[in-house]
Amino acid sequence: MKALLNWLDSRTGYKELMREALDEPVRGGARWRYVWGSTLVFAFVVQVLTGFALWMSYSPSSQTAWASVYYIQHEMFLGWLLRGIHHFMAQAMIVLLGLHLVQVVVDGAYRAPREINFWLGLILMKIVLALSLTGYLLPWDQKGYWATKVATSIAAITPVVGSEVQAIVVGGQEYGHHTLTRFFALHAGVLPTLLVAFLALHIYVFRKHGLTVTKPLYRPDATFWPDQILKDAVACMAVLIGVIGVMYYLRGFGPHGGAELGAPADPNDSYSAARPEWYFLFLFQFLKYFPRENEIYGAMVIPGLVMAALFIMPFTGKWSMGHKANIVFLFGVFAGIGYLTFEAVQEDRNNPDYAIAVKNAERNAERAIELVQKHGISTAGPNQLLLDDYFIQGPKLFAKHCGVCHRFDGTDGTVHVPAEKATASDLGKFGTREWLKGMITTPHEEAFFGATLNDKSLGDKFVKEGEMADWSKSNAKKMTEAELKGVVEFLIGFSGREDIDPQSFKEVPAGKKFFLEGSEAVSSGCISCHQWSNPAADIKAAAEAAGSSESGPDLNGYASREWLLKFINNPGHDTLYPDKNAMPAFETRLSDKEKSMLIDFLMHKPTKPRAEETAAETPAVAPAAPNH
Repeated sequence: MKALLNWLDSRTGYKELMREALDEPVRGGARWRYVWGSTLVFAFVVQVLTGFALWMSYSPSSQTAWASVYYIQHEMFLGWLLRGIHHFMAQAMIVLLGLHLVQVVVDGAYRAPREINFWLGLILMKIVLALSLTGYLLPWDQKGYWATKVATSIAAITPVVGSEVQAIVVGGQEYGHHTLTRFFALHAGVLPTLLVAFLALHIYVFRKHGLTVTKPLYRPDATFWPDQILKDAVACMAVLIGVIGVMYYLRGFGPHGGAELGAPADPNDSYSAARPEWYFLFLFQFLKYFPRENEIYGAMVIPGLVMAALFIMPFTGKWSMGHKANIVFLFGVFAGIGYLTFEAVQEDRNNPDYAIAVKNAERNAERAIELVQKHGISTAGPNQLLLDDYFIQGPKLFAKHCGVCHRFDGTDGTVHVPAEKATASDLGKFGTREWLKGMITTPHEEAFFGATLNDKSLGDKFVKEGEMADWSKSNAKKMTEAELKGVVEFLIGFSGREDIDPQSFKEVPAGKKFFLEGSEAVSSGCISCHQWSNPAADIKAAAEAAGSSESGPDLNGYASREWLLKFINNPGHDTLYPDKNAMPAFETRLSDKEKSMLIDFLMHKPTKPRAEETAAETPAVAPAAPNH
């Protein structure tokens, strides 16, 4: 073995290189305070290794990026762990940079003859921040897309050349495929290359001038090997364990843990939950203090002055008072960053709209994963899954077209609660047993026709003058429990609703009898007012015998898909609410696809895709490795 090593040394001179690296003098012996630089190098190496592993399965295009990250997260062996370590180690680098900067300034390691090395460190800090910014977009999910769009829009306020600078950053006038490929090239190629080059210069200059020792030396000088390298190794291991621990605490382990993956990016869908990562959150909050016309001061001028103050520290710190002022200034900057970050977090915690946006974003992300696992990803891209999904689009359609008047469990269909009062019924439980029971016993309540009282133009049309409300006030209390349950089960049976528990047949005979004939206490049944299109002979004969006025809507198939479609198309139809209708017809306002998704949503927010639905109109492919 010794002969082999000697042969290798004669060809490469590795022993001299090892001696040069490990025999670095450490004045006063090994110390824990010297580990920060090594931990930063270790963090960068981890980022490179995990980055290369992720790169092997990542496909950088607007059509395939999200799908490839999904594959890494949910299909690739331990892919979630790779993503998690890469994501959280990037954040650890920011923390380590801050600690290293504090140590350098407090120890005065920026003063002559170490000025250039200090400046190199500041350049490295900016490169690391740029790496974090460019990496945020790569999953091509909603959070990364919109947060990056907000961040890069700052480039547009650059005086004179703002639009040109933004176009260079974005890769054109629009955010899209070229933006992603540009950010990927920066994140995986340009910036790491620059970081390696400046890191090599940083280490070279550091080795030239050695460690800065500020305290009296009570121990003899030593070399980097073995004591200091042992302390550095322990510190690096602690960083890795800490990163994995934070990842577990915040996200957990497994495919649904690690780094977050939101819903696929949709440029046409607003995303009010967009926020930068926590280490940029202070700047996001700082910009709020500046009106639009003065935004350049918060985005460029003041941050530029802070960086300039850091760069001139080697000159201002030549004297004792200047050095102390530099320390105070640095801690003041970090205190300001901490305060602004805290303020931003508190504002979001107390902002109900933000909480709603986050909840919707989480809901959409979970649904996207569910759809991919069920259907695969079509050739139209992962975003098409959500565009074709009633669970995602239904609430939006309801909020846009129905939520102006109606409510859905007190909301506008999403989780947003409008400030205005509803002027039509709450459809959150439409067609359920609870709904039918309420319509029979308390139609005058605000959840039903009572909401129309909030619309002055409608007045008492559906409540005090409404036949159903009038009938209910006179007769509902006279119904027996069996009759009430029976009518509900009788109507449920004709609805054909798959989302409602099966009909209880034992209740139906009493309900059908009341529906057709009434009872001893109630002289007329429901058929005396309501239309009934079912051709069954006994129902038709009962309707003729009762002399139905047909003033109420047709209840055959009430709340079924067919009934809802007819109602949405034309609520003023002769078989529905011809003279008691205030709702517009949506037959031409909505496409057939939109009506179908809206109806699915009205049938009680199903959380699982219907068996007959497809992920998209184009053929689906399995969510395998996306580079095929």
